[in-house]
Amino acid sequence: MQSSISPLDSRYFEKTRALAPYFSEAALMRYRVLMEGEYLIALSLSRKIALRKFSPKEIKTVRGLYEKFNAVSYKKIKEIETTTNHDVKAVEYFIKEKLSKTSLKDSLEWVHFALTSEDVNNIAYALLISDSLNQVIKPKIKKIIAEIDRLAKKYKNLPMLARTHGQPASPTTFGKEMRVFAARLEKRLKELEDAKIEAKLNGATGNWNAHVAAYPKVNWPKFSQEFLRKLNLVPNLVTTQIECHDSWIVVFDILRQINTILIDFNQDIWRYISDEWVGQKSKAGEVGSSTMPHKINPIFFENSEGNLGLANALFEFFARKLPISRLQRDLSDSTVQRNIGVAFAHSLVAYEYLLTGLSRIDVNKKKMVQALAEHPEVITEAIQTILRREGVKMPYEKLKELTRGREVKLDDIHAFIKKLAVSDKVKRELLRFTPQNYLGLAPKLNSKVR
Repeated sequence: MQSSISPLDSRYFEKTRALAPYFSEAALMRYRVLMEGEYLIALSLSRKIALRKFSPKEIKTVRGLYEKFNAVSYKKIKEIETTTNHDVKAVEYFIKEKLSKTSLKDSLEWVHFALTSEDVNNIAYALLISDSLNQVIKPKIKKIIAEIDRLAKKYKNLPMLARTHGQPASPTTFGKEMRVFAARLEKRLKELEDAKIEAKLNGATGNWNAHVAAYPKVNWPKFSQEFLRKLNLVPNLVTTQIECHDSWIVVFDILRQINTILIDFNQDIWRYISDEWVGQKSKAGEVGSSTMPHKINPIFFENSEGNLGLANALFEFFARKLPISRLQRDLSDSTVQRNIGVAFAHSLVAYEYLLTGLSRIDVNKKKMVQALAEHPEVITEAIQTILRREGVKMPYEKLKELTRGREVKLDDIHAFIKKLAVSDKVKRELLRFTPQNYLGLAPKLNSKVR
């Protein structure tokens, strides 16, 4: 019997599984071991302190602690934690116990040398956030962009009735409207690619107090910079005990923007499905409604929308909470950080459902063109604009009287044109307009505009 409280760990686990190596409790422990191990190696290679230089074999031994980290390793740390009641200290003791059985047994007290827990945690979280973005989240966003762009290219010339304020408006193409979403996402993805995550390594209140007390002649800021850059992190040298998390919030805000764009996309596709402009492929054995046999509900887009909203609620809270810490440190951010993976997971579930939904839709060209043909009044914008060009008085008002609040046919508009006091050449120009060809530059806008 499934006993998980969160649907992320039960109903949606197959969709969130890819994030487990980054956001599970075991993953966090592994990243902590990684940080402690690489720090120990960096100390040994500095040649400016009493710790001897490790041999290549010994460096391999240290790295093996996180490279071979497994369920047994995790279980051991949790056992130690039952005594320490401190997870980072449990990691330190785990590493010492492992190294005590090797040639590094003479170097045990250099593990966690001059560090505070936040030195370990902020680096561990910075690494797991960065890795999860690069390995899971960004590739999925790129796949969504590619799928939307595929629709944009395929239907770049398909005329479609536009709606502003929910009312019939100047025609567009389905492809161009898809390109709008692809272009928005591409811009935000570029920002996500450019975002740099910061980290700190400077002790209990950010001053390298213990480091300097032990080795006053060592350039500890330089050491920290070099160490963090080797981990592909941006050094933040001026902090309190905690790294302020401002760079994290930049990342979360970009993800929130991407998710908001996708909410917008889901809602538009939902409406197109409701209007029957977009159809959904049926799949044998699936049920759309428990009582109405005919239905194929747009559940993938609806589910995606709901999960995006949940993710954004967390990202917005992170932005309000994580950059704030009372004086030099309070612990209220700790439990919040443990839920970063929850926001990522809801985002990933949403991305997966959206991609599934996109794989099951068909554009109903006939319905789309028919809906456009039923609203010939949309070409009156073109007519009144050309009449303005020709110096005709009050053209907008004349066309408003003809069409506003009325159902008109193309013949009615043609009859109006033929009675105008303009040249035959202008009349021929006006008569050429149809809802299907009054598209402006929409088909050309399918190209990626930078």
